[in-house]
Amino acid sequence: MKKIAIFAKVHDPRCQGVAGELIAWLEERGIETLVEAHLARHLDGRTGVAPEEIPALADMAVVLGGDGTLISAARLIGARGIPILGVNLGSLGFLTEVTLDELYPALESCVSGDYRVSERMMLAVTVERESDTVFSHRVLNDAVINKGALARIVDMETLVNDRYLTTYKADGLIISSPTGSTGYCLSANGPIVHPALDCLTVIPICPHTLTNRPIVLEASAEVTVRLISKNEDVYLTLDGQVGMELKCGDILKVKRAEHRTRLVMSRSKDYFEVLRTKLKWGER
Repeated sequence: MKKIAIFAKVHDPRCQGVAGELIAWLEERGIETLVEAHLARHLDGRTGVAPEEIPALADMAVVLGGDGTLISAARLIGARGIPILGVNLGSLGFLTEVTLDELYPALESCVSGDYRVSERMMLAVTVERESDTVFSHRVLNDAVINKGALARIVDMETLVNDRYLTTYKADGLIISSPTGSTGYCLSANGPIVHPALDCLTVIPICPHTLTNRPIVLEASAEVTVRLISKNEDVYLTLDGQVGMELKCGDILKVKRAEHRTRLVMSRSKDYFEVLRTKLKWGER
């Protein structure tokens, strides 16, 4: 580990303070730090690196903040296979499960090569409009079609490996990775899927037909959704952070991405402990 990139939730003063201490700790050990440009603006005298340049330069990334900050970094650098250490400065996260107290012991292990990684399946998402690909992205959690507040129910013709599944009439549709199963998928009554699995989950949002239930598909499946409604306010959102407006006739395609995100895991917690803690299972 000769070069370590640092990302942070830049508007959180705690992250700015921890970032400064982290940079000093790394540089004392002869490790070059690549500070993401938006974070660098909040650190005195620090030159930042453009986000798109970091994947080709870093051996590892440290993300300070919550799950949302980590998901954003994963979309950027996941394809490079760089291990990502997510540090949660607030409550325990599903992805950022390392606490601030565990940061430096975890880093010591990473620098020495003694760390545990969870490899997470990513999704490759494209949108076709009149036979042209107008949007292409790679995501960690999910691709979501949803309607605006005043829009009518959306009609979505859905195929799996070019075989007709159904035409969903719903407020929207979620196509989720296993990692995304504890995100929007969970609030829409989707199943919790262990992140070590490879699969796709398709979940209708408030379907008009109550028998439309979530369905789990093999990882090699490609889900194709054609928007057949003429609604004005229909959007595609990726990981809840980026997206675009959809038009009638647009075709969304989602499949397993070639690359995976590698998350450095806490040695003191396991996935089931995180579930119990975050979802408050067993509490009254």
